[in-house]
Amino acid sequence: MRKGLISVCLTTLALSATPSVFAGPTQAEIDRGKELAFSRKDGNCLACHKMDDGKLTGTIGPALADMETRFPDREMLFQRIWDETKFNPVTVMPPFGRHTILSKEEINRIIDYLYTL
Repeated sequence: MRKGLISVCLTTLALSATPSVFAGPTQAEIDRGKELAFSRKDGNCLACHKMDDGKLTGTIGPALADMETRFPDREMLFQRIWDETKFNPVTVMPPFGRHTILSKEEINRIIDYLYTL
């Protein structure tokens, strides 16, 4: 019994020493997100959206600006990029995650970048 109590105490101590706020994305992660978003082979967000300093932007989708305010719930934005058809069955936006166009990590890097807009 005593051994179990010590284990619980050590676990509690370790958890309380863990920072309660996770660090934000690194500049390298944000840069990778922009690269993916601007790439005509990967995210290709510019094909449909006006954003940041992108060239030859599309007008099919809404402008990607003020994204963290528009999508304060990061998971909601992730789900929309993963498969927009869940929210709008007649969308022209590809289901990037469901069709494995982008990985979960790549979508998260794009969101890191979008949250800087």
